[in-house]
Amino acid sequence: MPAPIDEETGSTDPVPAEPSRHRGGEQQLIDRLWDFADPGASAERFRELAGDESQAPHTRAVMQTQFARALGLLGRRDEALAVLDDVAGMPVDDREPEAFARELRARVAIERGRLAAADRRPADAVPELTRGVREAALSGSTFLVLDALHMLALNDVGHEEEWATEGFDVLDGTRDPRLLRWGVALHNNLGWTLHDSGRLTGALMQFEEAAKAAEAYGTAEQRHVARWSVARCLRSLGRAEEALELQRALAAERPDDPYVQAELAALTEAPPTIEA
Repeated sequence: MPAPIDEETGSTDPVPAEPSRHRGGEQQLIDRLWDFADPGASAERFRELAGDESQAPHTRAVMQTQFARALGLLGRRDEALAVLDDVAGMPVDDREPEAFARELRARVAIERGRLAAADRRPADAVPELTRGVREAALSGSTFLVLDALHMLALNDVGHEEEWATEGFDVLDGTRDPRLLRWGVALHNNLGWTLHDSGRLTGALMQFEEAAKAAEAYGTAEQRHVARWSVARCLRSLGRAEEALELQRALAAERPDDPYVQAELAALTEAPPTIEA
């Protein structure tokens, strides 16, 4: 596989001198390699690139963290943790900027936190994710700060709104569309926190904000999920006709979506009579 090209300079140098310029091209490469619907194929792509000695050491280490994430999605969590331990144990290259080392520590912490969260171990996940926020901030990686914050907003029970608000504050300071995409997850996740605690009006506001962010910056999947969440909240609010209209529109786009079909059934099936 050829060396990744820095998006700003067109350089194929293995280690760009400026970390912030390096990150844009690196994250674009990660985005291209990920297919969350097929973590097995994604794992193989990351494994291959992590072992490509023509790549810079930092790039190879970053790809190992993504390989570990893919292994986690495949349920191979012990292997994923072993890969992350290997990355954490790598010697620091004094020729690289300190920001590179901090960024790598942030990625390791975030992936460890993700694995703990998947195992429903929030007491282990939250400290790792908090470490991820700190290291990412010190490295200057806004992307990783937002990744860690959105995970904390999902897993730190009782503090979800605080972490989400911190994420919104970070987003207020950026115009980067790739960073602004995090608004979809932050608003949607906060929406479910509010919905599940019965604060339905506030939940709908968050779901609508998620839908706006998805329309402006998100993927097709994010746009679909965001619209579904709006419709689901409308049903909880008793606004069945509006919910039904939205779900029918989603069904026209994806007739086999089981979540859409379940909502259509809930919205259209007649309630049982007292004799039933």
